[in-house]
Amino acid sequence: MKKNVTVQYHKVKEITSLRQMLNESCTEFSQRPAFLVKANKGGEYLEVSYAQVKRDVDALGTRLMSLGLTGEKIAVIGENCYQWITAYYAIANGTGIVVPLDKELSKEEIHSFLNIAACKAIFYTDTYQHYLDDFEIPFKFSMNMYFDPSRHVSQVQEKEGEGRRGGAISWEELTTEGAELLQNGDKRYTEAPLDSDELRFLLFTSGTTDSAKGVMLSHRNIATNIMDTCKIAYVTPEDRTLSILPIHHTFESTMGMSLVLYRGASIAFYEGLKYVAKNLAEAQATILIGVPLIFESMHAKIWKQAEKTGKKKALETAIKINRRLRSLGIDMSRKFFKTIYDTFGGKLRMIITGAAGIDPAVSRGYQDMGFTVLQGYGLTETAPLISGSPDFGNTYKKAGSSGLCVASGEMRIDAPDEDGIGEILFQGPNLMLGYYQRPDLTAECIVDGWFHTGDLGFIDREGWLYITGRKKNVIVTKTGKNIYPEEVEIHMNRSKYIQESLVHGVEREDDTIVSAQIMPAYDMIYEEFGNDLSEDDIKALIKNAIADINEKLPIYKRVRDFSIRANDFVRTTTHKIKRHKNI
Repeated sequence: MKKNVTVQYHKVKEITSLRQMLNESCTEFSQRPAFLVKANKGGEYLEVSYAQVKRDVDALGTRLMSLGLTGEKIAVIGENCYQWITAYYAIANGTGIVVPLDKELSKEEIHSFLNIAACKAIFYTDTYQHYLDDFEIPFKFSMNMYFDPSRHVSQVQEKEGEGRRGGAISWEELTTEGAELLQNGDKRYTEAPLDSDELRFLLFTSGTTDSAKGVMLSHRNIATNIMDTCKIAYVTPEDRTLSILPIHHTFESTMGMSLVLYRGASIAFYEGLKYVAKNLAEAQATILIGVPLIFESMHAKIWKQAEKTGKKKALETAIKINRRLRSLGIDMSRKFFKTIYDTFGGKLRMIITGAAGIDPAVSRGYQDMGFTVLQGYGLTETAPLISGSPDFGNTYKKAGSSGLCVASGEMRIDAPDEDGIGEILFQGPNLMLGYYQRPDLTAECIVDGWFHTGDLGFIDREGWLYITGRKKNVIVTKTGKNIYPEEVEIHMNRSKYIQESLVHGVEREDDTIVSAQIMPAYDMIYEEFGNDLSEDDIKALIKNAIADINEKLPIYKRVRDFSIRANDFVRTTTHKIKRHKNI
């Protein structure tokens, strides 16, 4: 059970829904910047006030309802942008049910999820136009990821059918027409009833169309998680974040978006990984939320640069001195490491990492330089946070931990072994409503109110959680992507040149990659190409087969390494492959 730990949490304002959160923030911080956007690539950041966010969300929601979409499921897909998040709020805060889709999904998967959810409309950025040209859906809404807050309402005067690609209505047109409806007294959206406990968010977990699960979340699930996170991570209206994680992911949509707006702070959208340093400086970001791969890569570059310039020893000495001074309550970090702070834009104070475990040495490395580093653990099913390291806790000593259980929840370790390690179980108000149209799967993972995470770990005497591994065979990349081996194997084994395959993760210096052991279908190969093929010829044939398979998979699921087995797999008496005996 949760340990008896006394924690002095930060005070938070009570909310029960994202609509309440957004409306109250837009009133309290009306003239402050909510978002920092760019009107064109490489341009300067422009401010979008909280008041404008309120106007755009209400206008968009009103127009969607006027189109007959009340209570319907509406998908959103594309690059992170202002239009994406306003569509998300407009749908969930009154219109219907929002279905955020992973922008790395294949065309086939996008179509399948739209059909499974019975979506009546979809918002998409221009990049995804060709994915939807041949897909029949009542409404298509296009979004340009660049946005000029001073011009968007008046710049578009399209009439129905004019200037639309594939029959799509632009986001600008929707908001312009919605604003007119509001001006004429249309209150169907702003006064729409909202039950905080009903389904409003439907998110598909990583997996093929056959294995992916639709997670059903409510406003209360997310609102509770926002408050719980703010109890352990202090964010002020003066803070600014740089949005770099995919916005469909609950880690970004809850922590990187809704939480920031709840606190009256600002969000800037980045222009790509190679522009992170530039965008941090332009936005004057104080908080960066990301996955371990990003922070570990940046940390490695700091030391590589120090070594290249002959300053490695000086950096090591500065860290030792700074560590000693900070233990005495004296913080000279920004003076000692000014060059490093400048590479992060000069204002960064807090790093928040999640979706996968960060190397404890990297976490301590940043803290030695004066940065606050917080780590969280959670799942889509828990909206997402289950535990997190508090900014007032000893995160240096416990750098390998995922922190304390959220204040409103409870976690325990099921069937712990002699080292206290067992499956992590959780219950709390942020736990999902269940899996969409799959009560059987819901019953499997939620037993007597406890959610079985499938992850292994232990809880120390102070109540801090440590994750030790996965109960299942899931491959976790450093960007936080979950890859199910069995799913990739299905694709592999469909090839006529592959008899059977075993897919697993292989650790590389910069990431975990998908690898496969292949048993070629020799009979088919020899029949088609003759018996005189060399080993190199067969390997080349398999390589081409895998390349074809990869084209059907999202980038992060693609097989990047493989080997040909000389002998058959180690099997059970029923001829099933013993996975752990073969890796």
